[in-house]
Amino acid sequence: MAITASMVKELRERTGSGMMECKKALVETGGDIEAAIENMRKSGQAKAAKKAGRTAAEGVIVIRFSADGTKAAMAEVNCETDFVAKDENFTSFADAVADRALNSSAPDVETLLNEPLHQGEETTVNTAREALIAKIGENMNVRRFQRFETEGGTLASYLHGVRIGVVVEMEGGDEALGKDIAMHVAASNPMCVSADQVSADDLAKEREIFKAQALQDGKPEKIVDKIVEGRVRKYLAENTLLGQPFIKDPDMTVEKLLSGAGAGVKGFKRFEVGEGIEKKQENFADEVMAQINA
Repeated sequence: MAITASMVKELRERTGSGMMECKKALVETGGDIEAAIENMRKSGQAKAAKKAGRTAAEGVIVIRFSADGTKAAMAEVNCETDFVAKDENFTSFADAVADRALNSSAPDVETLLNEPLHQGEETTVNTAREALIAKIGENMNVRRFQRFETEGGTLASYLHGVRIGVVVEMEGGDEALGKDIAMHVAASNPMCVSADQVSADDLAKEREIFKAQALQDGKPEKIVDKIVEGRVRKYLAENTLLGQPFIKDPDMTVEKLLSGAGAGVKGFKRFEVGEGIEKKQENFADEVMAQINA
């Protein structure tokens, strides 16, 4: 069967692959588009499996809201390089993943991967991911997502470029205040909202560290406990949202800012691209020598 331009066009539209790859797939199947799609999917799965062990610590954070603003979803989608993180195909995929997370009830990433990327279509999130890996040539992962829903409060967000995302649930206040609080969380990275949310185990560990430091500094034992409690108070102020100096006005704490506006923060979540992922350290000289020897 002759491979026509319209056949290649249809296959490109259905798979998102390049023209030459589509033509080759059609030639191999004698013009059978469905068989070509199946073969391309198998090829994409094989390529994705080969690249699965490669570290994907770059990428984007995407935030999506429902039309009424009462629901939101934040997702992190990773790739290997900053260059690909800016690629339109990758960012479109990440946007679709966040939309899917918002409109899905999937409890985890594994379940989300097996759902349709776009409502009403057969292509799953994972199939689209594998196809994109085959097309671009980098490992890619949907690392995590979180949904938010409020009753009577408001949801606010802030994106610092595409690398840091924050969603905050507020009580009272206005949109501008909500965005300011989300921006503050992005910049200062508090561990929780207030001191009473810090676990007893964490506080006990910090007290042990502060006591050991005080004794090592030669402080008299009779005042060590006072020193430790002072350092604990400082630790809580530095690491809880309410205790931190407001990023836009360091003379005022976030707690004082919220109190003055008659507002409160019920909770927040902060995602940063690649946090916690151990990145492979490349040695440029060794890489050049390896290429020369090859």
